[in-house]
Amino acid sequence: MYASHGFLRSDIGDVDVVYHDGLFHLFHLVLPNHDFIAHAVSSDGMTWRRVKNALFVGEPGEWDDDMLWTMHVTPNPDKAGEWRMFYTGLARSEFGRVQRVGLARSSDLYHWERCNQGVYPLEIPAPHYESSIDEGRHWVSFRDPFFYHDRQTGDRLLLSAARVKDGPVIRRGCVGLARETAPDRFSFEAPLHRPGLYDDVEVPNLFKLHDRYYLMGSIREDTKIHYWYAQSWDGPYENFFDNVLLPSGNYAGRICQTEDRLLLFNFFSKTENFYGREAVKKLLPPPKELDTDKAGRLKVRSYRSFDNLVTGQEVVTASYQCKILYDNKYATAIDRPDGLHLACKSGYEAYLFPGQHQDFRLRTQLMLEGSGKTGLVLRMNEEGDGYYLSLDLVNGIAQMRAWGANPTPEFEHAFRYEPLQEAHFRGSDQGPWQIEVVAHGMYIEFSIDGYVVLSLVDDSFHEGGIGFYVESAAVCVKDLVIETLRRPVSEDTAERVYTTTYLAPEDEADTR
Repeated sequence: MYASHGFLRSDIGDVDVVYHDGLFHLFHLVLPNHDFIAHAVSSDGMTWRRVKNALFVGEPGEWDDDMLWTMHVTPNPDKAGEWRMFYTGLARSEFGRVQRVGLARSSDLYHWERCNQGVYPLEIPAPHYESSIDEGRHWVSFRDPFFYHDRQTGDRLLLSAARVKDGPVIRRGCVGLARETAPDRFSFEAPLHRPGLYDDVEVPNLFKLHDRYYLMGSIREDTKIHYWYAQSWDGPYENFFDNVLLPSGNYAGRICQTEDRLLLFNFFSKTENFYGREAVKKLLPPPKELDTDKAGRLKVRSYRSFDNLVTGQEVVTASYQCKILYDNKYATAIDRPDGLHLACKSGYEAYLFPGQHQDFRLRTQLMLEGSGKTGLVLRMNEEGDGYYLSLDLVNGIAQMRAWGANPTPEFEHAFRYEPLQEAHFRGSDQGPWQIEVVAHGMYIEFSIDGYVVLSLVDDSFHEGGIGFYVESAAVCVKDLVIETLRRPVSEDTAERVYTTTYLAPEDEADTR
């Protein structure tokens, strides 16, 4: 996890990540001021070190003297070794109501110089788009630039979050398109894609994966990352019955190409109560790996670099390793040739495996027997307080909940029951399903059959038991392994900044 710090809860805004010479370079906005673009580097894409800030707002009177918004960094196709940063800027004289796209250049990704001459900043023109404050929403949308260079065809495209001139005002959001016809010369064309449904399509991305083009954007209406597909970059773009890439809370996704993987980075929005006031905190979780299934649907997989964080493992194979938490008389744990059989005919029971766990990865094969309820319990204490991962395996619904006793109860408020995130997957009657759960600091991720279903951030529970629960149901688990992960560090500084407040194992030894 990576987050900004500050008395007023400064936040990470939209992000962009570039991989170059074995190092990840993160560029991100800093909210609420939007007055500079920060820069951090990482060797693994998870632990970041802040370096020289990339860009600040312009001097008073310049076109970007109010705020800086989303950026995109790519190699300069006309000059080897040079980088270009397209970024969004706002002017104070216009009260930030007109968005423009500017350019900065760098030869090393650390030192950036604005190009405030020639065609820059770019302004979005008529006739395809809203281009004046007298239209539509009475402010000009032209932001979140994304530069795409198709090396096979030579096409150079600048995508943006824009709005068409006609249609219902709240449904004019589109992916704007400008073609670079010569170095730093752009010709605006009709939108690359217009869903006809949303107010905006924010932070667009265009990429090719497994011989198909994918267009990705974030939708404010449901706070989710959506995608569309086409056989050529110019469309037309279609969508599957489910074109949501990550569940609610994950936003402003950006792709990053490494030597062998296409990664997805995004921020996660978490609502906090801060001195009695509700505030939204934005954090950068670990990336996911982009892939497609057999039908060509875009999917995300868990980041393979978690493998490098494993420090030990516990293999669960037998019933004697299970602790039955509530002593339900109908609960049984039986060793069978096909795996460990956990059942409870009437009522509820939780089965905890050995140890108290903070940061871990659980992997197992799961079979469902019967028609009752089941799921996992994570970081659970002796009273049953912890995370509950509810799994409707037949209908394909996963929900993460924080459930436990309220430390300051008043009558009916004695308990806390908070649904944190819900998502859907392809269900079936029996399985088997391959289950994986990652808990790394505040980050929690659930995958089924190799694809990430839930991805969220929460700090309600830091440590506890891991296991399964059943309610009028039975499950069979096989090849169950719980791996201990090295504690996450949010910022790699002289004094390490951790994602949660509990002590790391090496620090605990120093306090004894």
